[in-house]
Amino acid sequence: MGLLSILRKLKSSPDRELRILLLGLDNAGKTTILKQLASEETTHITPTQGFNIKSVQSDGFKLNVWDIGGQRKIRPYWRNYFENTDILIYVIDSADTKRFEETGHELQELLCEDKLNEVPLLIFANKQDLIGAAAASNIAEGLGLHQIKDRAWQIQACSASSGEGVKDGMEWVCKTVKK
Repeated sequence: MGLLSILRKLKSSPDRELRILLLGLDNAGKTTILKQLASEETTHITPTQGFNIKSVQSDGFKLNVWDIGGQRKIRPYWRNYFENTDILIYVIDSADTKRFEETGHELQELLCEDKLNEVPLLIFANKQDLIGAAAASNIAEGLGLHQIKDRAWQIQACSASSGEGVKDGMEWVCKTVKK
C-alpha cells in the first residue's frame, strides 16, 4: 500500500477531529466533565495544575478535549490554547453564586478574543444536583447570554458527578459542528 492510498484512506475516514477547549473557574467541574466524557471514574478528582487532554469518540467525531486549570494564576495562560479551537466549553458552578460576577467576567474576556471569534460556545451550568444551584435559564439571563450574536451558543444544565446533562451538551456540540 503506497503513501497516496494510505492518505486517501485517512481522508475518507468518517471520524472528524474536533479541538475542544474546556475552560471555567477552578472547582467548576471541568475535569469531572472530562472524565464523564471518557467514561472514567469520577469519585476522586484533584484540582488541575496545568492541563489534561483526552480524546473521546462521540457521534462520528474524535473529540480532542483540552481541560485547562481554572485557578486565577493559570487563567492568563488560557490564551496559549486558543489556536485552532473548534468548540469552546465553559463550565460554571451553578451553586457558587458568590463567584458569578467573576465567572461572567472571565467568559466575557474569552468572547472578546480574536482567536475564538465565531467559535461555538457550550456553557455547562454544572452542579445542578446541589441545593441552592441557580437554574441554567437564570444564569443565561444574569450573564446576558442572549446578547451573544457572533456565534452559536447553548447553555446546558448538568451534574458532572452523575453525568446528567453532559451527553445532551455534547450532542449539541456534534450537531452544531455538523452544520
